[in-house]
Amino acid sequence: MKDLRHELTDARLAELLECDDDKFAPYAAAARDTLIAHVGDKCYLRALIEIGNICAKDCLYCGIRRSNRHAVRYMLGDDAIVSAVRASLEAGYRSIVLQGGEQCSDSFTLRIERLLDKISRLTPDGGPAVTLSLGEQSLSTYMRWREAGARRYLLRIESSSRHLYSRIHPADPLHSFDRRLEALMSLREADYQVGTGVMIGLPGQTAEHLAADIRFMQQTDIDMCGMGPYLEHRHTPLYGLRHTLVPPAERLRLSLRMVALLRLVMPDINIAATTALQAIDSHAREEALRMGANVIMPNMTPQQAKARYALYENKPLCETPAGTMPLCGRICDTGLVAAPEDDGTSRHYHKRKSHEPTATR
Repeated sequence: MKDLRHELTDARLAELLECDDDKFAPYAAAARDTLIAHVGDKCYLRALIEIGNICAKDCLYCGIRRSNRHAVRYMLGDDAIVSAVRASLEAGYRSIVLQGGEQCSDSFTLRIERLLDKISRLTPDGGPAVTLSLGEQSLSTYMRWREAGARRYLLRIESSSRHLYSRIHPADPLHSFDRRLEALMSLREADYQVGTGVMIGLPGQTAEHLAADIRFMQQTDIDMCGMGPYLEHRHTPLYGLRHTLVPPAERLRLSLRMVALLRLVMPDINIAATTALQAIDSHAREEALRMGANVIMPNMTPQQAKARYALYENKPLCETPAGTMPLCGRICDTGLVAAPEDDGTSRHYHKRKSHEPTATR
């Protein structure tokens, strides 16, 4: 297998994002080979449970933003969340993701801490591996949740460009680019497997921005990534710029190429084939697996709440625990092996930890 990483300068990354499909084909093939060589042929499945859409943030692109009066708010109770986790375990999953709108309060911190303890008691060996995606928190909060059993945390940067970040967020301290960076560094300090990601196809975004996003993730030394196409929501300020966007098919094409190029640049991280891809094309997650992704997150949120967690429009809603077998079949069609029973710890995390000085652990 030819190692193409040495030629992937920032300029080359930008060029490859825009080149013809025939010219990109060798890089797509190399990304798949890199996945197999460095991570293996398993596709890890993580049961996604969206615990609530109440959010303190007011991001200009997001359907659950604080100012969206059309959003029907909800917050699952502990019993409903534990029941969804139990159903996921019964369906064979050993890894779950708890995702929700950002809240920062002592009561919320304590609630998640207690919830993690309940989840850890569901199996004799300490419960499933838990990923959290609950926004920017303090280092002390991250540490409390880590000690309570959370292993991974996903906090998307959305764009590594300070200028572009400022265009898609309100101009106030609650939506600070520096605050987001500080939170990512706090996750590292709290010993999480750290994940981030970006939106692809934002208004004003260029191939050079996306190339810089890949370099940012490399330089931040992340362990996992979840990224996908920007999808509009009509009840957001950014919806007014929809006429400036590239078509959804182009956003999808760029997203798949970002997966492949990130795999080449960071061979042993976990990369998710995100649900947002599926919102454009029902088979796009499988295509992402062919391009170097190795994680899928089936949505196991209770059906009555699933539609309310509307970050964007046309969100896929069909998956249930009963749908696990067909999903595994589609994964196998890509040449990977569906592995819901594997907690899917990032190999990059293991390698990173083995090279850290003992004093920093």
